[in-house]
Amino acid sequence: MGLFDRIKRVVSANLNDLVSKAEDPEKMLEQAVVEMQEDLVQLRQGVAQAIAAQKRTEKQYNDAQNEINKWQRNAQLALQKGDENLARQALERKKTFTDTSNALKASLDQQTAQVETLKRNLIQLESKISEAKTKKEMLKARITAAKAQEQLQGMVRGMNTSSATAAFERMEEKVLMQEARAQSAGELAGADLESQFAALEGSSDVDDELAALKASLSGTSPNQQALPQQTTASKSNNNNNEVVDAELDSLRKELDKM
Repeated sequence: MGLFDRIKRVVSANLNDLVSKAEDPEKMLEQAVVEMQEDLVQLRQGVAQAIAAQKRTEKQYNDAQNEINKWQRNAQLALQKGDENLARQALERKKTFTDTSNALKASLDQQTAQVETLKRNLIQLESKISEAKTKKEMLKARITAAKAQEQLQGMVRGMNTSSATAAFERMEEKVLMQEARAQSAGELAGADLESQFAALEGSSDVDDELAALKASLSGTSPNQQALPQQTTASKSNNNNNEVVDAELDSLRKELDKM
């Protein structure tokens, strides 16, 4: 391949690419319909001209037929009058119009066939234009939908989904932390309440132990009441118990104040 052929091919390829990029489908459809309508106008003009020519030829043919009939009558009249020479001249004029009529008849038949063909082409073109208009509207709707879809896809691609997802994850983490703190606070509150009941149970044990201690000091069992003694030792023990009870009451009051 020669250098000039390669250059020509490169230039043609670049030009085709530029033309392809410059083509707007919607505008191209509009232009195609406009061109078809222009063709329709020209075809209608052609059909009108063909019909006019057909009418002229038909008139000329009818005029020739009238002349033929007229000179036929003239020839008959001349023969009736005994003028054979005049009858011959009339027949010669008839022959001339007969030849013209035959030529006009052939032309008229051709024109009639041409007009019929043009009319069919006109009807087909009108049907194609109507179909093209309908198809154009459908394609325009599809183009509009495709552009909207392309724009939407561009918007989706342009969205910073990673940062949005990260933000949602951070918010979810905060919610989980807040729920955990609330749950921990509830557990601590429950544990504090349990510790209070445990303390009460513990204090009851201490009271029982103190009662047992008092009973041992008084010489009686914790389940029995102490009998009054008239001895000096029992009185001393009662005094001691009273002192202990006073101290215990004081401790209880201090514990109640805490």
